[in-house]
Amino acid sequence: MPGDLKDGRIVIVGASLAGLRAAEALRDEGFTGSLTVVGDEPRAPYDRPPLSKQVLLGQATADTTELPMRRDPDAEWRLGVRATGVDLLAKRVQLADGESLPYDRLLIATGTRARPWPNAEEAALDGVFTLRTSEDAAGLSERLAAGPERVLVIGGGFTGSEIASACRELGLQVTVAERGPAPLVGALGATLSKLAAVMQRNHGVDLRTGVTVTALDGNGAFTGAELSDGSRVGADVCVVALGAIRNVEWLADSGLAAGPRGIACDAGCRAFNMYGIVTDDVFVAGDVSRFPHPLFGYQMLSLEHWGNAVEQAEVAAHNMVNPGPLQRPHLSVPTFWSTQFGLNIKSVGVPTYSDHIVIAQGSLEARRLAMVYGYQGRVTAAVTVDMAKSLDYYRQLIETAAPFPPPPGAADRAIAADIPIPSEVPDPSVLSHGPTVALTGHLPDRRLTVV
Repeated sequence: MPGDLKDGRIVIVGASLAGLRAAEALRDEGFTGSLTVVGDEPRAPYDRPPLSKQVLLGQATADTTELPMRRDPDAEWRLGVRATGVDLLAKRVQLADGESLPYDRLLIATGTRARPWPNAEEAALDGVFTLRTSEDAAGLSERLAAGPERVLVIGGGFTGSEIASACRELGLQVTVAERGPAPLVGALGATLSKLAAVMQRNHGVDLRTGVTVTALDGNGAFTGAELSDGSRVGADVCVVALGAIRNVEWLADSGLAAGPRGIACDAGCRAFNMYGIVTDDVFVAGDVSRFPHPLFGYQMLSLEHWGNAVEQAEVAAHNMVNPGPLQRPHLSVPTFWSTQFGLNIKSVGVPTYSDHIVIAQGSLEARRLAMVYGYQGRVTAAVTVDMAKSLDYYRQLIETAAPFPPPPGAADRAIAADIPIPSEVPDPSVLSHGPTVALTGHLPDRRLTVV
């Protein structure tokens, strides 16, 4: 590594939101060396949230979701080529085209991909889709615009629910099959997921919970699916929304602490090697990362969200070009949002890191509320439904480890919290979707034992 951290060679693997924002931040931090960004997709970095909303509704096309550049990062863009490995000793990134790129510092921001249907032959049926890339969105949007008789969505997480919402807004019949007891239960717990189930059914969704899809039918083209309860759903479009797979396979022989739950790093975005020793020249940002957070018991967090990708990329970029005493931690409180079935859902903190909840404002009946989550007597998360202006108040409670139940004082009105009830966060193994924000080791009431 050169003595001047503002100079040298930096390679970013991952040309999506985190990779782009990191490249921009490196130049803002005064980095003057060579900068190379590698991406496996052929197009420039683009925004993914509109793919399950505006693009499916026909309000935008998939090729118009390109991310705006805040500034020219003066980088060499190697798009349409996959990274296949990294040699930590030689400091080189191997590419699928046979070339290798030397680096002084490396940022890994390879993100996630959609989890495919496990039966490859069934997944190849015409009419079976996943939704992650702009190409996915373009194909699905075209098929929905053609007016299928029914759409089957497998998985009731945020992506699956947003797809179902778009289908109903387009006037299409839709069935949602979810292994868990309700949609969004893995992300929000039992109480709010019941509201999500009511909203889906009130909007005409054929919601099937507690079931799995056992087979996709069709001879070349998808015609329907068999369910574990013995029933069959006839449909001509199927969207597989079973969560995400972190893009870490290319690091299998690298010696980094990379696995199915992501790449482990410290709060300064520095990657750990397989022995838990922090590296000084390999950094991680975005959906592919796992990092500790003191507000949540120093457990490793995985976040699949836009805001985290931006904030973590900027922290990683800062730390790549500044010496130890000037480095800063990535400790922002997780946030995410979703718009579906006429509801605006926003969250701050980690709802799965909880043992009790309380409806602090509003009510389930009014479908306008603020729900606060607590763990061992302190506030750890809050979710609002059509009450977003209260969220900053609850963020402050989380950041200051305020006692749970929360005191009165939200901006909306004075509150008197009801009696807390168990949050009923399910074991992830009973779900067909995962939470947007997850403790990647275990639920908070569990402990790992080394035998």
